[in-house]
Amino acid sequence: MKKILFIDRDGTLILEPPVDFQVDSLEKLEFYPGVFQNLSKVVDLLDFELVMVTNQDGLGTDSFPEDTFWPAQNKMLKALENEGITFSDILIDRSFPEDNAPTRKPRTGLLSKYIDGDYDLANSFVLGDRITDVELASNLGCKAIFLKEEQAAASELTQSSLTEACALASTSWSAIANFLFSTERSASIERNTAETKIKVDINLDGKGICNIDTGLNFFDHMLEQIGRHSGCDLTIIVDGDLQVDEHHTIEDTAIVLGEAIKKALGDKRGIERYGFYLPMDDCLAQVALDFGGRSWLVWEADFKREMIGDMPTEMFYHFFKSFADAAACNLNIKAEGRNEHHKIEGIFKALAKAIKAAIRKDPYNNRLPSTKEML
Repeated sequence: MKKILFIDRDGTLILEPPVDFQVDSLEKLEFYPGVFQNLSKVVDLLDFELVMVTNQDGLGTDSFPEDTFWPAQNKMLKALENEGITFSDILIDRSFPEDNAPTRKPRTGLLSKYIDGDYDLANSFVLGDRITDVELASNLGCKAIFLKEEQAAASELTQSSLTEACALASTSWSAIANFLFSTERSASIERNTAETKIKVDINLDGKGICNIDTGLNFFDHMLEQIGRHSGCDLTIIVDGDLQVDEHHTIEDTAIVLGEAIKKALGDKRGIERYGFYLPMDDCLAQVALDFGGRSWLVWEADFKREMIGDMPTEMFYHFFKSFADAAACNLNIKAEGRNEHHKIEGIFKALAKAIKAAIRKDPYNNRLPSTKEML
């Protein structure tokens, strides 16, 4: 399904005149800073359809004649087109606020095509500088990007009970573009078998926020290291057959986590690809990683204890093998030291740091990190 950027015009693409709020001459036409550079990158590299949605109070009446509107409108569209920015639809409501027209934002009368059609509104955005744009996003079932200074935006959103509808508040088109690129790198995967029921959500560009519950406390602790130290937001919820033993829960979690990372990486354009080793007290853990599309595991870590917490040490190798296979990555893991807890925790932390280094992405680099031009 196609994702949409519903973009307001005045105050979003072009600056809004502070006196009469009408761009009714070429002299008043001034583009929003950063819009060309950043929106053109979004168009080039992300899979969004652009739709302009704008209220133009009384357009076609004596207060706003059409012959003063179209020269500036057409000049704006041509300048954007020259940078590769084109709109699949331009929707203009001409009513006055007091008309309460069903077509006027935040009402959705102009947008029935997108509500009833085959569009991914849940992953679409409304971009605008007014609280009505945020309300429109809420009415459409998508999220808003509010072009307003963050503190002022927070106050308006709270007063209007629209905080949940707003994904970002910023006056910077660079910040908006970076946010849109980051939303492309998340995934949600569910896997249900007769042995386990697993749900994993991951955002590669998160803040390391974790919600982990596998039924195995030590395993939870290790998985949290991955989220926290990689900077990925990570939710892992598992209902496994622990009455049998721990094997299926650990193996299947590794598979789903690997699949989620692989899905979130997408086509891998712009990523660093490689990643890291670190000391932890008496131990040295080394994890070299390559998200190159081929799975392999080199494992050089021995454990003398049968269990660490409630997790069998024989399952450590199995976890990383299953993860490498599902993520289509190459892992080379070595660990040495005396304290078994430190040794395995060091490995998980080193894996997290390797992931963080390897998934780092330049949003303006669209090249694959491979001379084959294929990963």
